[in-house]
Amino acid sequence: MDRETRQQLIDAYKDGYRIVAEALSGAKDEDLDTAPGEGKWTAREIVHHLADSEMTSAIRLRLLLASPSPHIVGYDQEAFAKKLYYQDRPIEASLDAFNAARRTTAELLDRMSEADWLKEGTHSEHGRYTVTKWLELYAAHAHAHADQIRSAIDAARKARLK
Repeated sequence: MDRETRQQLIDAYKDGYRIVAEALSGAKDEDLDTAPGEGKWTAREIVHHLADSEMTSAIRLRLLLASPSPHIVGYDQEAFAKKLYYQDRPIEASLDAFNAARRTTAELLDRMSEADWLKEGTHSEHGRYTVTKWLELYAAHAHAHADQIRSAIDAARKARLK
């Protein structure tokens, strides 16, 4: 990956929290609890997922940078949603965790050497797992979920109008 593309992905990564916060702007508590369709998550569940995913991703990058050939373990996001009370927890702490994990990880991204960008490990579900792959995944992650949050909030507001 060339430096310009990498920087665009880093910029997108850094902007992830803002995009999510913007998607939640003006949402009332009742807007957070309607799924936009069968099998889809509510805005509340998405926020908790983002926090857990971001904390996990932060550790993954640190393992890639600080350990020789680390084994990166996957997790069952549906089990997290069910067992970690995504359905009824307030979102403020999860938003804080998401923001803090992004900010501290962005500080690492700004300091990484060219050698750091070449580091890799093995993911339990995906096999070879590079720092560049990590960035490609997480640069887009928050943006995709912000779109889902907007859809869920729209669905909640439409449901209340019926």
